Amino acid sequence: MSKTLELNFEGEKGPVKVSVRNPKDPISPAEIKAAMEKMVQANIFTSSNGDLVGVNSARLVDRTTQDIELF
Repeated sequence: MSKTLELNFEGEKGPVKVSVRNPKDPISPAEIKAAMEKMVQANIFTSSNGDLVGVNSARLVDRTTQDIELF
């Protein structure tokens, strides 16, 4: 099982997505929003859509992989 936290920001020229593999569990919406706001304020990421200028949304993606025996 693999989890990824997808953080969606507003960039200067359009949307920007930052993915965090294996985030701490549990994590609250308030913690996520506070961390995202700090990232915007610190200006630590640059993307093809420019610097981060705002917080948009977040989602937790949970993937399970199951091997299938064919023979």
